[in-house]
Amino acid sequence: MLLSVRDLAVDYGAIRALHCVSFEVNEGEIVTLVGANGAGKSTTLRTVSGLLKASGGEIVFDGRRIDGMAGHRIVRLGVAHVPEGRQPFAYLTVRENLLLGAYNRRAAESAPTMERVFKSFPRLKERLGQTAGTLSGGELQMLAMGRGLMAQPKLLMLDEPSMGLSPILVREIFDIIRDINHQGTAILLVEQNAFMALQVAQRAYVLETGKIVHSGPAAELLRDPKVKAAYLGE
Repeated sequence: MLLSVRDLAVDYGAIRALHCVSFEVNEGEIVTLVGANGAGKSTTLRTVSGLLKASGGEIVFDGRRIDGMAGHRIVRLGVAHVPEGRQPFAYLTVRENLLLGAYNRRAAESAPTMERVFKSFPRLKERLGQTAGTLSGGELQMLAMGRGLMAQPKLLMLDEPSMGLSPILVREIFDIIRDINHQGTAILLVEQNAFMALQVAQRAYVLETGKIVHSGPAAELLRDPKVKAAYLGE
């Protein structure tokens, strides 16, 4: 098991955002967290990556407990978080943005890692000298994912990678997610497009108001009448 989250609780002041959330991600697996806005999906990713402090429970990554650990140390252990909204350094070039993703790695590793990123995102190679703020929405998402891959993660956490993209670009991004996974990187995916998320993932967990209410193989949840009614518009 690569990631184990047990009884995770997170508070925003007096408000409890997560209640005893438990899930796991195995090596080489795509796992998705499905739920409505405000269910706690992004909060979960932010807590795993060390951006938020857990109020209870434990997070174990690759056999090592990481809840309470500083974010930069978690990245060094092999967890990369691509946040919602892409969040590029708008006035830096594509190349500079990518190199910032490798700040925890030795300089000698950056060039071969960047070449691997270009295999997944050839468009970024064409835009290397361009400032990030001038990229299209799809290119920004590719840059955000490429920057995450520069950290050479064992686990890549993606928060809403399809947000604001056209249907054609959504399919392209999900094809790339599959390719990244086939290359050996485990993926924890948060995605409003539940249909696409359940198609690409092996397993899924459904979050409602900070609690896991359903889990199982993604293909089974895709056929589940309650899940279809709540999240797939059927």
